[in-house]
Amino acid sequence: MIPVVLGIGSNREWNKMSSLQLMENACRQLKVFLSDFKISSVYKTKPMYYENQNDFYNMVVSGFVTEDISPQILLEKIHKIEESLGRNRSKEIRNGPRSIDIDIEFFGTMSVNEKDLQIPHPKLKERAFVLVPLLEILDENADFIKREYLLGLLKTTGDSGIEKIFSTVNFS
Repeated sequence: MIPVVLGIGSNREWNKMSSLQLMENACRQLKVFLSDFKISSVYKTKPMYYENQNDFYNMVVSGFVTEDISPQILLEKIHKIEESLGRNRSKEIRNGPRSIDIDIEFFGTMSVNEKDLQIPHPKLKERAFVLVPLLEILDENADFIKREYLLGLLKTTGDSGIEKIFSTVNFS
């Protein structure tokens, strides 16, 4: 089994579903192939990179995939989930509003550097909206990500004004 960490975000409703409902739906679909599924709290954050849009709701989930799921296969599965929840990459502004966004932050200890897939996520070090929820759910004894490394990144980045909206204890 390979540990994976995914970041989930949304700032636009779709098909009468709010951002939070879209994120919940994404979690249900991810649980189909991720075992030992963990969900962080949900945080509200200001948009980065393209600021003329609504605030984002963000969270992190972690789990394990079987050895037969490569990073590329996981990305294909994620893209299908995103499409099922209204994401159309060909019609959106880069870093702009979207119904759902699921990023692979970590895939075990693997590094990938391809045109459409970089792991660990290359913008992780500047994204408190990933670091804070990840530290919330990361086991103290996780061997694929060092807690001290993430705390160091967060210290450099700062919390960027993220606001905890609610715990996701019942969000699955």
